[in-house]
Amino acid sequence: MTTLQQVASRAGCSLATVSRVLNRTGPVSDEMVRKVRRAAAELGYRPAGGPPGSAKRRPVIGVLIPSITNPVFAASLSSIQNRMLVAGHGVLIAQSDYDPAREVDAVASLLNEQPTGLILTVCDARSSEALSAVLPPTVLLGNPPTARFPAAVCADNRQAGRDITEHLLAHGHRRILFVSGYFNASDRATLRYAGYCDAMDAARMTVLEALQIPFVDGFETLDLSMILSRFAPSAIIASNDLLALGVIAAIRRQGLSVPRDISVAGFDGIAIGRLTYPPLTTVEIPDATMGAAAASLLLDMAENAVAPRHLQVAHRLRPGGTVRDMRNDT
Repeated sequence: MTTLQQVASRAGCSLATVSRVLNRTGPVSDEMVRKVRRAAAELGYRPAGGPPGSAKRRPVIGVLIPSITNPVFAASLSSIQNRMLVAGHGVLIAQSDYDPAREVDAVASLLNEQPTGLILTVCDARSSEALSAVLPPTVLLGNPPTARFPAAVCADNRQAGRDITEHLLAHGHRRILFVSGYFNASDRATLRYAGYCDAMDAARMTVLEALQIPFVDGFETLDLSMILSRFAPSAIIASNDLLALGVIAAIRRQGLSVPRDISVAGFDGIAIGRLTYPPLTTVEIPDATMGAAAASLLLDMAENAVAPRHLQVAHRLRPGGTVRDMRNDT
């Protein structure tokens, strides 16, 4: 049986350092963490067990998402669970409800279960200093990488924002409004709006201030009467598909038609968008693929001491029937 001392010798460090790395009980440099985990993997080291009298339990990973009810995260979760099932890991799930303050408590609860690693979709990875300073191997899902979290699986949301805006511009739209959840609750939405601004600036069109509403609820009662009167948009881009469907319902409550009176587009490519009539125009993000990739990357980092990586997945514009071509209007 491989001992801690053998792992320490292979890694070229002290027994205390090996203990801190494997038990996550103290600060250790990222380079030393990788050395110790690589040595443990190469030697086939496995902990002898928990405290006396405790039963050996199945390893688990922790997953934090903003909302369990959003089909985007449901698709990612399904892929994560399938990948972890094959690897013999359980999956613990927590949600933040798009609230940065709740993220801290949710991650702390996951850490109480001593997970092998974490997969996190946070509100804004750039402002996650409040999270515990000592974390197991961690992969961001949907968020772009940061200095603290270099391991990430995401799409290029800024480019996706440019692409959908350019699609509307190419169809003759000039007054385009961006409707979003609060930007401090989603760096994905912030980047998509930045892409909208890029495309509008490049076309020398007026950039309209984004309308920000809560992500969690209110879609079914969304009132756009004042905003439609103020901006008179010919098209609206919503920061995700669920919100886009809420925007379509709000437009119809005003006695208007989509796309005859106002065009609508979204992001994510959820299945329900293909079932509506007309089908939703959207930017399709491969959420299931992203979940599987994040799970595989986490296992590589945790079990094989692979260095953190940034994996960027491709998005695809999916034209539907909710965008009107205004170029032939007289």
